[in-house]
Amino acid sequence: MVCITGLKKSFIAQSPSHGRIKAVMAVDGVSFEIPGGRIAALVGESGSGKTTIARCICGLETPDSGEILYNGAPLVFDTKDKRRMVQYIFQDTFSSLNPRMKTGEILGEPLIFHFNLRGGALEEEKLLLLGSVGLSGAVLDKYPHELSGGQRQRVVIARALSMRPGLLLADEPVSSLDVSVQAQVLSLLKELNEARGLSILFITHDLRVVKSLAHDVIVLKEGKIVEKGKVEDVFLRPGQDYTKLLLSCVPGAAPGPGA
Repeated sequence: MVCITGLKKSFIAQSPSHGRIKAVMAVDGVSFEIPGGRIAALVGESGSGKTTIARCICGLETPDSGEILYNGAPLVFDTKDKRRMVQYIFQDTFSSLNPRMKTGEILGEPLIFHFNLRGGALEEEKLLLLGSVGLSGAVLDKYPHELSGGQRQRVVIARALSMRPGLLLADEPVSSLDVSVQAQVLSLLKELNEARGLSILFITHDLRVVKSLAHDVIVLKEGKIVEKGKVEDVFLRPGQDYTKLLLSCVPGAAPGPGA
C-alpha cells in the first residue's frame, strides 16, 4: 500500500554552547514498504527518526528528498478524499483532543466536515464508532479530562477511524498507559487490522509490543534503517549488533544458538 524510497529529512539546529547553526539529518535515505492489511513496526531509540518519518508520511513535515507512494501514486493531500487516507494516532491524548469539546463534539466535527452528516445519522455514526473501540455512548457527554487514559486513546482511535482511512500511523500510542490498559489498546489495534484490513505503522521503542502485535519490523538507528523483515525472522535471526542489543532487553526474545 505504501512505498517509501530514499526518504531524507534534515532540520536546522543551533548549538547552545557555541551558537553554531548546522543541519541535522533526522532521516537519512530510508526505504521500506507497508503492505496492505499488515502491521509494520518502526522501532529504535529516542532520536532515531521514527516520528519524523511518520510526520513526513502524513504531510506534517516536508521531506528534503525521496518518494512516498500510496497505492502506486505520489502521496499528496490536496483534496478531502486524500486527506482521509492517512490518519495519525498521537502519543499524548491530552494534546490531541480539544479540552473544551465533549467527546460527542470531537467525534462529530470531522463527520460533519467530511461527510456532511447531521441529526440522527450523525448520532448513529458516533455510537457505531464508539462501539468499534469498545466504548459506550455514556462518554459522548464527557470532556477529555473526565476520561481515563485508555478511554481517551480509544476516542482518538475512533476519531481516526471516522475518516475510513487505509493507513493508521500510531506513534507510541500506549507508552503513557498502564500495562493492563496497554494490552487492551494493543488488542484493539490488532482486531481493527484483522477486521477492517487496515494497514498500520506502529512506532515504538518497546520490542515486547512488536512481538505481540506486528507482522513486519523496521529497525532504525540515527536516521537509517539497520534491519528490516518479518517479525519472527528478525527476532529469531537478527543480523545486526544493534538489533541484538535491543532484543537482549526483551524477555524471551533473545536469538537462539547460531543466530
